[in-house]
Amino acid sequence: MMKLRLAIAFLSVSHFLFSQSDTTKHDSIPQHSVKKAVIFSAVLPGAGQFYNYANTAKGVKGRNNVFWKVPIFYAAVGSTGYFLIKNQVTQQSLKNEYKDRLNNVPTGQLNPKWTDYDNAGVLTLYKRYSTRRDLSILAFGMAYLFQVIDAGVGAHFVKFDVSDDLTFQIHPVLLNTRTAGIGLSLNFR
Repeated sequence: MMKLRLAIAFLSVSHFLFSQSDTTKHDSIPQHSVKKAVIFSAVLPGAGQFYNYANTAKGVKGRNNVFWKVPIFYAAVGSTGYFLIKNQVTQQSLKNEYKDRLNNVPTGQLNPKWTDYDNAGVLTLYKRYSTRRDLSILAFGMAYLFQVIDAGVGAHFVKFDVSDDLTFQIHPVLLNTRTAGIGLSLNFR
């Protein structure tokens, strides 16, 4: 019984003596947050790309992608936004014109832009611009979503090594005078 007590006491004390404490310092290199990059890009187009750029080490291949990507994203979001607003305004003008014609508003008070069209023509144009507006909404959403996804994907590759020192080669090898084979070479820095 005494041996059991000594064994339990020894195990209890040795646990405290030999266990690792949590006094180790955390890594001093801040971790790059994919979530932050996506949120920055969702709030302000291109901000996630600049966040990724700021956290990429200098001299890494692909670091300067932000300088040609961000203007393209702004052009895509801006142009689709422009067409969205233009098609919405035209569609609303045609809708008001059609309502005014149905309510027998005098011809002098109608929009002179649509006087060349009869009621069926105005209705056809209204449907056409409604479809264009819907497609503009879809294009705007896709352009905006694409730049958010690009920021997220780019954030995953911030700490990824893309140097030329990494190679993978497959080449033929002659094992002996009668046996051929395939050689595989993996080179890391």
